[in-house]
Amino acid sequence: MTDQRDTAAHLDLFRYLAADERMDYIAIMSRFTASLLADMSASTVVELLDREGLSLDSDMVEARCRQLVRWGNLVPSLRDARVSSVRDYLRARSRYQVSSLGGRVHRGAVEIMEAADGAREVARELLGEIADSLAEVIAITTLPRSADRADKLAGVVTTIFNNQRLFTASVTDFYAYIAGVLSRFDLHGDEYAQFKGLLLDYVDLITADVNRHAPLIAERLAIVSHSLDELLSILDSVARLELGDLATVERAGGRSRSDWAQLQQWYTGSGQDSGPEQLRAAAGQALGQLLANAKRMLHSTSTGFSRRADLLRLAGWFQHSSDDEAHQLFTAAFGVWSTRHLSLGPDEPDPRVGPMTSWISADPIDVPVSLRERGTRAAKGRSARVPDISRDRAVVEAAARMEAERNALVAAELSAAGHLDGAHLSPQARTALLDELARLLAADTSTITNHDLGVVLHAAPGGSTTVDSPDGSLIVRGYQLSCRPVAPAWVEERDGDVG
Repeated sequence: MTDQRDTAAHLDLFRYLAADERMDYIAIMSRFTASLLADMSASTVVELLDREGLSLDSDMVEARCRQLVRWGNLVPSLRDARVSSVRDYLRARSRYQVSSLGGRVHRGAVEIMEAADGAREVARELLGEIADSLAEVIAITTLPRSADRADKLAGVVTTIFNNQRLFTASVTDFYAYIAGVLSRFDLHGDEYAQFKGLLLDYVDLITADVNRHAPLIAERLAIVSHSLDELLSILDSVARLELGDLATVERAGGRSRSDWAQLQQWYTGSGQDSGPEQLRAAAGQALGQLLANAKRMLHSTSTGFSRRADLLRLAGWFQHSSDDEAHQLFTAAFGVWSTRHLSLGPDEPDPRVGPMTSWISADPIDVPVSLRERGTRAAKGRSARVPDISRDRAVVEAAARMEAERNALVAAELSAAGHLDGAHLSPQARTALLDELARLLAADTSTITNHDLGVVLHAAPGGSTTVDSPDGSLIVRGYQLSCRPVAPAWVEERDGDVG
């Protein structure tokens, strides 16, 4: 529970950066961190801010300082104010100092706010300094014990770990910036050429330095590890801050065995534990992304094609247009008209879809894979072979012959029956009779001819017709039905001439 409370207290140190009055808090904290061990009252802060052109009320600054005390960024000053009047006493009744963690938080925040949004140069020259410092450590540990030797060794060890920390921080920031730039889809032209040169030249320079110095550093770290106990005992003999159980003292790097183990692991480890391998992997990933951008720019129809110039032109139109013109421009640019379904292209699979059907309720259109994933309408791959349809044709011809045979049997059965009242028909013939009767009634005529089937159906008014089948009887009231075969063409022409 103690650790959780400490974490929550440390998080409170950042609250002034996100508060609504953060500009006031930042200005006040900047005054307290501008000098070493600043001890000021609210009125002094007001005077200093007024010189910089920022006018704040004294009571407001007092309230802000008290709030910073509650968050842990400031601490009340314990120095008694020596004043000569009651007015001076009232002005100096509350004095504050910046806390240790509060000062570190604010200095880091100011450094980030003042940092340029660009690339950070890698401190690659520090690799050689680390190798030389390790050689110096090896030489110092062999000297006779003395106070000067201990202080000199402490300075060299501190320099090694500070250089390592600075190098890793700079190289991490550099590759983070490169990754952010190369992931942009609007990278093209001169900007792309500039970053291509950066990667091909500068990244190669960093990799070459790492490959040259890392084996030497690893070799000298192995030598130091053999005499690490003596080295740590020499560093322990240097005068240092001791507070016992009152507070935790943060020591400089290289004063513990774990610090040296982590440093050696960075240069001699494998996989994710190896710093040189991580740098090579980061360089390879950056070069791979560079090639991907080159392919994207060469293939302008791909989905990653940069629309940067078009979007900038559109933004300029928006900037110089009125509200009404901006609405019309937005509608035209992004196609947000009222819902309309245009019946163009292939036939719709659903006959219920019409011009007034919204795309929200209509079935989605099947978009080709090349257009959906690559944004290109060009056909990919080679042309397919012409399919062999001889087998399908044989199947269709066989089905047509079977259907023709069935129709011939049905026509023969209906023609042989003649007058259908009291006739016995098969279910197939009865079904064909119903179809022809439906056509006759729909045409409102007494005779209808089916040339495909080869029969003529005649319906005489009056009476009724009963047809029996194995699965039931058909009764047609009001008509006397009869069937006959279709006469040949020459017979029809003769009958026509006689008539």
